[in-house]
Amino acid sequence: MARIDVNHIRHSYLPNPQKDADFALKEVHHTFEDGGAYALLGPSGCGKTTLLNIISGLLHPSHGQLLFNGKDVTRLSTQERNIAQVFQFPVIYDTMTVYDNLAFPLRNRGVPEADVDRKVRETLDMIDLAELAKKKARGLTADQKQKISLGRGLVRSDVNAILFDEPLTVIDPHMKWVLRSQLKQLHRRFGYTMVYVTHDQTEALTFADRVVVMYDGEIVQIGTPAELFERPRHTFVGYFIGSPGMNVMPVAIDGKTATIGSQRIELPGVPKAGAGAIELGIRPEYVRLGRDGMSVKISKVEDVGRHKVVRANLEGREIAAVIGEDETVPAEPKVRFDPAGINIYADSWRVEMGA
Repeated sequence: MARIDVNHIRHSYLPNPQKDADFALKEVHHTFEDGGAYALLGPSGCGKTTLLNIISGLLHPSHGQLLFNGKDVTRLSTQERNIAQVFQFPVIYDTMTVYDNLAFPLRNRGVPEADVDRKVRETLDMIDLAELAKKKARGLTADQKQKISLGRGLVRSDVNAILFDEPLTVIDPHMKWVLRSQLKQLHRRFGYTMVYVTHDQTEALTFADRVVVMYDGEIVQIGTPAELFERPRHTFVGYFIGSPGMNVMPVAIDGKTATIGSQRIELPGVPKAGAGAIELGIRPEYVRLGRDGMSVKISKVEDVGRHKVVRANLEGREIAAVIGEDETVPAEPKVRFDPAGINIYADSWRVEMGA
């Protein structure tokens, strides 16, 4: 496995980029530690697949340097980097059996046949294809073919990293959960360096030890699932992580008090100086609905099973609150904000609070 250093990498698909908007990756500077399980998370077009393909060698960056264990691999081919990559759509040999598809990358490297057999059978069991080992890949379903593609990425133990580009898109929901769990177990067992691209926050948060959130060609936050939920560094992270996402509203700040319309909200500390538009962010899970606090007008109550999502209007702003499945909405509802969940943002970036 390898430590991967992405040093000030920028990339444009244009021949002569002039401004930031011309770059698919504006500038990325980050280290993927040896043996780490990472997810690149963000919406379509944010640059996550571009970054993955630069790591794999399918793309060479316009600017910057890529290191594997301190060695410059920026201009090396994918084969020279010794990585395995699993793509969104299956890349397999239709005329080969399932077994031979998994055995091919090992045989191609001269691995002894006894070791090939052991590793292939172990991988077939893991991806639940052992019963189809002798079947030609051509006749299999799309999700079975994608499992073969996953298996081809996992069967080798000598790679520097295993890269996944939205590999579960064509797989049914239950099998997605099974395979995510198996990938996590595999990581814990063998310590592979894994980088997993997805736009699905559930996939990212359940697979990765650390999630790299990307937006508009940049990394806006890197953290554990808990860090992304509790302390989003950027309002985009607040919107994107969580269902429903974070409530974000413009406020005026005076010391330890935030004002929205005629309402005053006590803050857990004094926000340190921040220039630009000031906003308060709070997760719906920290909005307390009851008979005390700020008056709101309820617009909708959504029963989503284990809890309810209450949509309300506070001083002309739509907010959401999460309550228990057995809780009822008061006749004259009011809300309070739990100070533990309050974040303050200046020009969309979180500012720290002093005592």
